[in-house]
Amino acid sequence: MATREALWGYRNRFGDAFGRTYFRRFGPGVASSVGIGTYLGEATPAVDDASREAIGLALRSGVNHVDTAANYRCGRAERVVGEALRDAPVDRESVVVATKGGFLPFDGERPADPSAYVRERFVDPGIVAPDDLANGAHAMTPEFLEWSLDRSLDRLELESVDCYYVHNPETQLAVRSREDVYDLLEVAFETLERRRAAGDIGAYGVATWDAFRVPEGDDASLSLAEVLSRAERAGEAVGPDDDHGFAAIQLPFNVAMADAFTRRNQPAPPDSDADGPVSTLTFAHEAGLSVVTSASIGQGDLAVEGAIPADVDATLAGETPAQRALNFARSAPGVTSSLVGTADLDHVRENVAAGTFDPLGASAFDAVFE
Repeated sequence: MATREALWGYRNRFGDAFGRTYFRRFGPGVASSVGIGTYLGEATPAVDDASREAIGLALRSGVNHVDTAANYRCGRAERVVGEALRDAPVDRESVVVATKGGFLPFDGERPADPSAYVRERFVDPGIVAPDDLANGAHAMTPEFLEWSLDRSLDRLELESVDCYYVHNPETQLAVRSREDVYDLLEVAFETLERRRAAGDIGAYGVATWDAFRVPEGDDASLSLAEVLSRAERAGEAVGPDDDHGFAAIQLPFNVAMADAFTRRNQPAPPDSDADGPVSTLTFAHEAGLSVVTSASIGQGDLAVEGAIPADVDATLAGETPAQRALNFARSAPGVTSSLVGTADLDHVRENVAAGTFDPLGASAFDAVFE
């Protein structure tokens, strides 16, 4: 698991090459505000090799935040992350490793009959019950999350991960009420509190796509305030004090998907100066949560000339559209780290170099939207 001393040591080793706010508070120490993701790519040995090299280069270049999930690339992504960590000339304790559980993963390749695979691999052995599933492929019961976390640790060949996300909990809204989903999350958090106490995870959170971006009341919406409240209750139920391990949220954020900043869809936190609803980024910041952005360059769509509106583009630092798009995501108030997935070494270098440019300050970022 990452330690404060090792994380700060990594920052001291690389920090002088980057802008003044490149490393930011995360967990027990600091992490790079440019992280490497592992979502995209075919489930093939060739992509394994390229991804392994890309992660290794990132770790050697000033990126110490790696994000993956049990289901990414049919489970191959986690294996590659573990291999890259073992091969890289950096200490495991100096890298923030995050993974996720929620979607039922395949085992190395997509099966010819996914429904039969789910039945034979998960339902028949009792890992999930049919009623646990949403869209035939998502569950977040304690039994499944225990199984998923154990498999993730096996594939990563790590004793622990630094952040474990419940993956897209809003998927469950397709088959059950919002209150039932909150109840499921609370029980899931109790499970993760026990695994945190056992040293298997350092912290936990939720990784979402729609839940915190859409308007309040939307079919896919969840209240971050209520999710945090359920984590607090889980901490009280499991731990000897009021401590809890809910520390981070992950959501898409970029110049074309800025809802987490622009939409006031969360209640103001207690003791807030706000006189009404606030944005997800504001709530998370005031609640002391780390925010990790996915789709930071729109899965590549914002890496081409002209994709960023000209008046916004003119305010951003960076030599390429991808760098400017990444620095937009890093500029949002409250954002801790912005993920970019790539298996291309030149793109790794380009993304890392984005961190040598200072992001917009809070007032300048506000001015973009004005």
